[in-house]
Amino acid sequence: MNSQLFFLIHNLSGHSHLLDDVMIFFTSDAFLLFAIVLLIAWLAGKSQLKSIVLYAGITGIVGLLLNVLIGSLYYEPRPFVTYHIHILLPHAKDDSFPSDHATGTFAIAFALWLRNRKLGSVMIGCAILTGISRVYVGHHYPMDVAASIVIALVVSIAIYKVERYVDPLVRSIINGYNSLVEKLIRKRFS
Repeated sequence: MNSQLFFLIHNLSGHSHLLDDVMIFFTSDAFLLFAIVLLIAWLAGKSQLKSIVLYAGITGIVGLLLNVLIGSLYYEPRPFVTYHIHILLPHAKDDSFPSDHATGTFAIAFALWLRNRKLGSVMIGCAILTGISRVYVGHHYPMDVAASIVIALVVSIAIYKVERYVDPLVRSIINGYNSLVEKLIRKRFS
């Protein structure tokens, strides 16, 4: 079933330049897109939004670390290694399970959604496109992405549940940043 679903999605590639370009963008540049959104939110936001950004970053990092652990325990070859298929982008012949792109983007998106429904909903949409793109371009099986969604959800909820224990550190980081910016502004304009 995993292979059948893979071919159902992947066989759509190569027929529309526009769709190929959209999927290539999300496969190649999803992390950059998420980083830009987080950076803008950090720079434009007050302390509460900065806190949300920090939790999203922490959640993404923890999700990716969990992927490293899972990848060291279980190896799944990528679809283009197992099958002779055309991939839209070259990729290393490393482990396919779970998808780092899907885990990272979904972890950030879920963390944002738990704290800010509007921003989180938009980013979940971007994460969904990222997950689909990973199958579309031939880099992952659908179950690699599905597992990543589960990992991201579990990590997001776990970090949300322990937030009160991490809050002092997050507030210290934000206060330190705000103090540094104030000092730089005073120094620049004095």
